[in-house]
Amino acid sequence: MVTLDVRPQLLDALSALRDRVAAARFPLPLAGAPRARANRDELLAQLDDYLVPRLKEPEAPLLAVVGGSTGAGKSTLVNSLVGRRVSEAGVLRPTTRTPVLVCHPEDHHWFSGMRVLPDLTRVWVPHQDPGDELLLPGEDGTRVLRVETADSLPRGIALLDAPDIDSLVADNRVLAAELICAADIWVMVTTAARYADAVPWHLLRSAKEHNATLVTVLDRVPHQVVSEVSRQYGALLAKAGLGDVPRFTVPELPESAWGGGLLPASAVATLRSWLVQQAQDPGARHQSMARTAYGVLDSLKSRMPELAGAAAAQYAAALRLTAAVDGAYDSEHARVRGRLQGGAVLAGDALKRWRAFPLDCSAGELLDALAESLAALLLCTVTAADERVDDAWRREPAAGAPELTGRDPSLESAEHRIGMAVRRWRRELEEYAEEEVADLDRSIAPDPEVVAALVATALLGGRRARSAGEGLAERIGAHGALRLRDRAGRLLNDHLDRVVHTERERRLAPLDALDVHPEPQAELIAALSVLQKER
Repeated sequence: MVTLDVRPQLLDALSALRDRVAAARFPLPLAGAPRARANRDELLAQLDDYLVPRLKEPEAPLLAVVGGSTGAGKSTLVNSLVGRRVSEAGVLRPTTRTPVLVCHPEDHHWFSGMRVLPDLTRVWVPHQDPGDELLLPGEDGTRVLRVETADSLPRGIALLDAPDIDSLVADNRVLAAELICAADIWVMVTTAARYADAVPWHLLRSAKEHNATLVTVLDRVPHQVVSEVSRQYGALLAKAGLGDVPRFTVPELPESAWGGGLLPASAVATLRSWLVQQAQDPGARHQSMARTAYGVLDSLKSRMPELAGAAAAQYAAALRLTAAVDGAYDSEHARVRGRLQGGAVLAGDALKRWRAFPLDCSAGELLDALAESLAALLLCTVTAADERVDDAWRREPAAGAPELTGRDPSLESAEHRIGMAVRRWRRELEEYAEEEVADLDRSIAPDPEVVAALVATALLGGRRARSAGEGLAERIGAHGALRLRDRAGRLLNDHLDRVVHTERERRLAPLDALDVHPEPQAELIAALSVLQKER
């Protein structure tokens, strides 16, 4: 008899692995990101809804999830296996909106709590007569699981009627996939008319990949073609490596054609006998349970490295995006330094003001013009850097993330931020000038605003502003002029660096918020390694 390994050390390793999988994020729109997100979600569903609870409580009843495509007759099949109408069946598609779990009354406690499918809210309803309206999910969007009991089912097994795996409603498709991940036994239902469709075969291949305990039901098969259709279906299963999968055929009857909800007991007798054996025969029960559980565990050897590879690709892309921003801002930072040294600020209105100073232009007006010109130069620098970033990011698929392409209207504009920074620079420069003038041992000290205007012109005017340095030396002395220019030069560099750093961080903030780091790759592989050692 196959038994499950339920040592605490294995469960601890599995819980740690589960946490690493849950922490993995794939926000950048790379080619493999959708698959990675789907694999992560599927793996989490299997760990949370099936593997961890199964290993913790191996004595719990088997859960057989009945899944299939739209119109396959899943609900009618479940109703017929139970012997009364417990799940809604009908000609309108899709009919199964709320999943229904049916078990023996003495097994009810296993499913009334959150042992499996913890994200679904349990609801219970009294026995309903045919034609009564069945309970649908709450109007607030709460996802629910109806739990029914039936004496006709043996103890040790529960049936779960899942929504259509190809439902037109996206939430139904997602829920159906989650429910299948919670199964000890996958009961895949298809029809004589649709057994070659892509959707059921995708599930069959997934079951084979995970080595899950699987049974297929070929439903609604006309009597005239039972042998031929069964042979063709068997050949397709054998070709796919699923030739040993138990296969059952349900004939086409008026009840199945019109969605009456119940088939004669004889139509589902062989399938029912097989399910009863899984519940009552200890060897068959443990074989079904252990095969699915170990199938999930074994699949981790390929699924975890795949997730780790996707995490590494995310981090590599984030590094490329970051490098593009750093490169653009570093380049424009160096360029604006050169322009400042070359006197680019002393141009246009600022140059006119300087030429008119001091006869037709006050020191305050000159400072205003210099500050405005400096702000404009810095804004051009930031704009040029952003344009270079945009050009580089257009070649990066990862830059297509909505978080990176949108602009937050609540953020202050770069022009406003730079204007504030330049005003702070001017205010501090004027304070430096006041300190220098205050230290002068003269009865008549120069106007601090004039000193500030001269040192600003000398710093920002290049060769065109040589006379500003001379005028500064005349007013506060050669040593004072050198000292003030040195202090003012460091102040200008500090504010320039701060502006560039602030705008660089602003551009990187949406990328940083995506929280793409190198750790997930190593953590996923390490968690798998620990689990493998414990196994």
